[in-house]
Amino acid sequence: MTNERLELPVYTFPGDRPVLLIHGFTRSAELDWVEPGWPEALAAAGRGAIAVDLPGHGSGPIVARGAVSVGAIVAAMVATIDAIGEEVDVVGYSLGARLAWTLAATGHVRRLVLGGMSPTNPHAGVDVDLLAAVARGENAPPDPMYARLAEWVSIPRLDRDTLLWLIEALAADSFDPAVDPPNIPTLIVAGAEDTQVDHIAATLPAATYVVVPGDHYRALISAEFRAAAIEFLTSP
Repeated sequence: MTNERLELPVYTFPGDRPVLLIHGFTRSAELDWVEPGWPEALAAAGRGAIAVDLPGHGSGPIVARGAVSVGAIVAAMVATIDAIGEEVDVVGYSLGARLAWTLAATGHVRRLVLGGMSPTNPHAGVDVDLLAAVARGENAPPDPMYARLAEWVSIPRLDRDTLLWLIEALAADSFDPAVDPPNIPTLIVAGAEDTQVDHIAATLPAATYVVVPGDHYRALISAEFRAAAIEFLTSP
């Protein structure tokens, strides 16, 4: 692992007590939050917003192999929160929710919204060298998962190598929802067709659980998700 500190680009939107928004895998702050109107909706509720781009996504950093980890990404977000000077509320979706889960354990988060979060590590067991060969067209995919991941990391707006190293870091991460569960007010949001999120809700019986229309993608961009999250974050 490199000793260089990972830095993430931060996008700031006007308003008090900004909410940190963390996007999903193969997405970006622009796609997950700005285009669906989150900054404007938060501003209407009297709140600001800050959003980050993860490595290889949007304007996120391009990194070498071994230079990215869950811990390094969370540390970069802690540095962003420290610059604000107070605890923040956090909304994370999919991979962003997974990272928000760990971020909440640092003591920097006041309230937490987890959307579309898997109860397992979906990248566990991925052979990144094989995946890289599949993405370059040098190997046939051994199964549909490799074919899907190879297609995702090859999306032109993404940095393929950085995403490969991010998958390697996520594959090595021993995520277990029984470890460091959030002990702060938490809202769990699931699309009606995204039933895997039910299992996360079961690990946090004290959390609020809301079902919104749609599958994994359509739930993310739904007005219902946005409204439920903002109501939760602005409640007394």
